[in-house]
Amino acid sequence: MSNLDRQATLQVCGGRGFVVAEPVRELLSPRHVQLGESTEVRRLLPNLGRRMVGAWAFVDHYGPDDIADEPGMQVPPHPHMGLQTVSWLHEGEVLHRDSLGSLQTVRPRELGLMTSGRAISHSEESPKSHARYLHGAQLWVALPDAHRDVEPHFQHHADLPQVTAPGLTATVILGALDGAASPGTTYTPLVGADLELAAGTEQRLPLDPDFEYAVLAMSGEAHVDDVPVLPGSMLYLGCGRTELPLRAASDAGLMLLGGEPFEEEIVMWWNFVGRTDEEIRQAREDWMTGGRFGDVKGYDGDRLDAPEVPATQLKARGRVR
Repeated sequence: MSNLDRQATLQVCGGRGFVVAEPVRELLSPRHVQLGESTEVRRLLPNLGRRMVGAWAFVDHYGPDDIADEPGMQVPPHPHMGLQTVSWLHEGEVLHRDSLGSLQTVRPRELGLMTSGRAISHSEESPKSHARYLHGAQLWVALPDAHRDVEPHFQHHADLPQVTAPGLTATVILGALDGAASPGTTYTPLVGADLELAAGTEQRLPLDPDFEYAVLAMSGEAHVDDVPVLPGSMLYLGCGRTELPLRAASDAGLMLLGGEPFEEEIVMWWNFVGRTDEEIRQAREDWMTGGRFGDVKGYDGDRLDAPEVPATQLKARGRVR
């Protein structure tokens, strides 16, 4: 998923200074961003005052959109570096193409995981013949310094492990939850899980007290630690929790995101994660002049031009001790 914001700002993210070391209930409101011709997303991360949750650095929620007579998602070829993209759907399909030659249709509750490493480019689009509704989330995971130049690769996993309890089904997207581990490759301790709650359900989900957590509401009416969380909003929960109380007033869908606080500070701009302003500017130049990020074959249209990098000079301060 691309950040199509033409006014993208350079931001320093990560570092222990941004982490709340105790349980909190911080409700985050989204920023609305137009993505292509017919898809509007609700951007939850980065958010004013809340840049990351563990290594999770970017969260967009979209839909459910009626695209029966619309082209649906149309994101032209664009570059990434220093991160992983996670495609997660509740309804619809997204066709992924990348500069490695990958061609994969991602369907509801299947994991599409692209690790950019040093450089990759990809496109995402609704197939020409597509379902009526499109509903899902696109997320990024920042790669730690030791792995940010890893070989780029794409993984697709249609069968993911689940944790079940009366009225609750938790599909483990990345990392591990209550003993169930996703086959998706990770580079920092984290978890991403899709939670399906039946109306009237009250459950307590086991958590790791060393992780910080947030819950994204996808659909329905649910209370997370007694806080009502409406679809398209996110509740930041801080650290220090061993369990999470959940209650559903109706059938509801949530996403649990968590991980060890990301100690390194990073510089994030447009579709790049780096460590210095100079790295970001060089990545933009490399994309505009071609070569480094490769070519996406088969997409019917032009690739995406990068916006201008703002004049602000930023540099991550490295590992926080």
